[in-house]
Amino acid sequence: MSPTPCIDLLKGSPATALFPTQRLSDAAVSALSKPDVTVTGLDYGPDEGHLPLRTHLAEWLTEYYKPSQPIQADRICITGGASQNLSSILQVFTDPSQTRYIWMPQASYHLGFRIFDDAGFYRRLRAVPEDGEGMDVGFLERALANDEAVAERGEGCKRPEHYRKIFKHVIYCVPNFSNPTGVTMSLRRRETLVRLARKFNALVICDDVYDFLHWSVAHSPDHGNSWGSVLPRVLDLDRTLDGGPRDSFGNVVSNGTFSKIVAPGCRVGWAEGEPQLVYGLSQVGSTVSGGPPSQLMSTFIDEMLQDGSVTKHIREMLIPTYCRRHSTMVSAVKERLYSLGVEIHTDASDALHAGGFFVWIRLPQALTARDVTERALREENLIVGNGDIFVVPGDHSSLSQDQCLRLCFAWEDERDLTEGVRRLEKVLVRMLNEVKR
Repeated sequence: MSPTPCIDLLKGSPATALFPTQRLSDAAVSALSKPDVTVTGLDYGPDEGHLPLRTHLAEWLTEYYKPSQPIQADRICITGGASQNLSSILQVFTDPSQTRYIWMPQASYHLGFRIFDDAGFYRRLRAVPEDGEGMDVGFLERALANDEAVAERGEGCKRPEHYRKIFKHVIYCVPNFSNPTGVTMSLRRRETLVRLARKFNALVICDDVYDFLHWSVAHSPDHGNSWGSVLPRVLDLDRTLDGGPRDSFGNVVSNGTFSKIVAPGCRVGWAEGEPQLVYGLSQVGSTVSGGPPSQLMSTFIDEMLQDGSVTKHIREMLIPTYCRRHSTMVSAVKERLYSLGVEIHTDASDALHAGGFFVWIRLPQALTARDVTERALREENLIVGNGDIFVVPGDHSSLSQDQCLRLCFAWEDERDLTEGVRRLEKVLVRMLNEVKR
């Protein structure tokens, strides 16, 4: 192991120096100084979550996404973050005896695989090729149609409930600034995805966790000239496209979280969808028994939404910082690694890809990600993301990502990002020279 300090370009987490610690402290004091809020926050709480937070969150989301119809509180329930909510969605709206497959991009969020396995879908994850516009919806349509021709639905193993609908398929994606590839799904792909979900009785679960971390293509932070989403969410399209949802549940749920924009330890997130779907999600057994997740912390986050400090933190701290770090990493990769045959997967100058946490790079043909990651750690004390860990497990039709690396620019500061790429350059030069010999 190299004696030099470790630089971690794998860890997909906000830097701790960016946490709004003082504002969280002030929000906690404010919430706990109000008897009515304190009693509510320390109680079990309503199944759907703290109503003031749901109300203010609906207003906040409406301001950012600017949907054709305002978002109301009955479209939102509070969750324990995106991961916990993904598990809850599967508990309520899937049944392994009837739900066929989980479909997702061929390189997907690796820690989500176990959540799907735990829900009974081991060996039933299916990869969909992805290009610069996102998931290949043509491939997905053919695969769904082929399954439709042979599928037989078994007898359900979950008790029928008025709040429950069992979907035949689940389609999982991160439409904006995808983890790990950084790709943003195009508008036409989003529209086609909604139509496919309706046609084949699928639920599209959108991890919309990076939506608020977007900046200008010039890599200079926007100091207040605009505040809004570049593209309509898949969920917003489901509300309006071709006359709107086909039933009271709809076919899309948006999975949001404050983990990336306040702090992961808050464990407060939200789900948004059609009111019937949201109500059903609030009826998951663990919530009905123990109350909504993070009830007390929800009151703190609500204080921060009410006084605008969440938006201020994103616009004045996170976006400028991540913008600089993203620019620093992309520039270093181009300056030091392009001459070695490395390529960035998505065009970093494209407005649709300037955001999120990650840069996805492809190594020269002679090298593999596994060898590079092992030697980077051993020789340079550098941790980078081996592309193979993001491959959908068990799907042998999935293209290998063994020449790809995921580099995160959110965790380390700018100086260490530059140094990390420099160390990676040293490793690649040594390995390429060995290949030539």
